[in-house]
Amino acid sequence: MSKGRFDNPLIAALSGFFDLFRAQPLAARLTSEDSFSGRTVIVTGANSGLGYALAQEAASREAKVIACGRRQLEQTLTSISEKVPQGDVSTMLLDLSDLASIHEFVDNLKANSVKVDVLYLNAATTLPEARQLPNGQDEMFFVNYLANFILVNLLIEAGCLADDRQPRIVFISSDSHQGASEIDYDEFGRFFSYGVSKAINNYSYFKLVLNTFAIELSRRLNPGTVVTQVNVICPGPVNTNIIKEAPFLLRIMLRAIFTVVFKSPEKAALPAIYLGVSQDFENRSGEYLHMFREKQMDEKVYRPDAGAKLWEESMQLWQQLEANVSRKIASGKA
Repeated sequence: MSKGRFDNPLIAALSGFFDLFRAQPLAARLTSEDSFSGRTVIVTGANSGLGYALAQEAASREAKVIACGRRQLEQTLTSISEKVPQGDVSTMLLDLSDLASIHEFVDNLKANSVKVDVLYLNAATTLPEARQLPNGQDEMFFVNYLANFILVNLLIEAGCLADDRQPRIVFISSDSHQGASEIDYDEFGRFFSYGVSKAINNYSYFKLVLNTFAIELSRRLNPGTVVTQVNVICPGPVNTNIIKEAPFLLRIMLRAIFTVVFKSPEKAALPAIYLGVSQDFENRSGEYLHMFREKQMDEKVYRPDAGAKLWEESMQLWQQLEANVSRKIASGKA
């Protein structure tokens, strides 16, 4: 069975405290002169927390921002527009728990000839226990990993990446992936019940899966010179609402830690902005930042055989899910 770095949510939360004291040698490299001017930036999970902060900061740096989420889109647009009145911001519905929503999102981009320069894959979820989606998948597995695999591949197939301008794909991940187990293909794409400890465990494990995909994607898009920059960042401990579904008492304890110890989303967004905008990362792909510090990911992430295996298994699972949808439509059950 797969295993992540943590199975105790309090230990997982407190571990982030020590990250705040690590040297950040690249922090001064992001300046007010770094601009997204003329570039289209998409942020998933932009309705709150880190995603909202990323969308707002990108808008303030002259990006054409498409803020995506599955709820509160009108409030998101109003709020960012009030804070960045000169910003060019729009919103689009994107529910990463729904395969049809992912297809509709990409279809709309293609229909409107949108070319994406920077894609922030930020959306993620944490749950107190296993929850099965209508497509039969575990929600944390699907939203935190497989939906990103599907979204990126659909964007590539639709020609939505601005491939004449070396687009950037930035995976928002977590350093908690360090030490997670090898990918377990006996449970890959299979739903089974679990509780709080395994849910915390899965969060870091799914980040290792996501990072393995990011490196394999970089290999496939950049077989020689860098055409598309695919990089990964851990923004460090962030005070967000990701714990909103935790059990009540646990949520109270975690909220206290988040409030006192963790960084605001606005501060945590800055290294991710740096990775998406700075010339320091021109012609560089497969890199990892832990906040404003370059670092190596878990060594398992870089294994070519592991990346190829993950790609193959993910593609097969995706095709199976698409076939299931087609059968339901044909039978009139969709």
